[in-house]
Amino acid sequence: MTAHLDTARPYALGLFRIVVGLLFLCHGAASLFGVLGGADGSGGTVPAGSWPGWYAAVIQLVGGALVLLGLGTRAAALIASGSMAYAYFTVHQPQALFPMANGGEASAMFCWALLLLVFTGPGALSLDALFSAPERAEKREPVAV
Repeated sequence: MTAHLDTARPYALGLFRIVVGLLFLCHGAASLFGVLGGADGSGGTVPAGSWPGWYAAVIQLVGGALVLLGLGTRAAALIASGSMAYAYFTVHQPQALFPMANGGEASAMFCWALLLLVFTGPGALSLDALFSAPERAEKREPVAV
């Protein structure tokens, strides 16, 4: 059973990355374009150039797209994770200590999920893996028989 799970690990990680990237991208799209309920749930958008909301939404949109595609995954996830840590500690945490009390569950979960991708990489089904496949093949040593 463990061998089968180990074989599936890169694909599970890839699916995790895709879902996290898509959800993060949706937050950015909602804030910037008013789609999916908008920034405030009523179809509104964040005013262009406003600090920190507009910049956070751009990071969410671009970072989410990069994570979704698995392109520059580790760097995009690091920046996105940092933006969520900033959001949690400057917007949510001053209201109350715990995420359930301060409305910061999404920021905390995105922060930790994206940080996990920094350390694990994109997994399977990523553009990073597609572009690095020839590179890895050249570095492989011949198998001794």
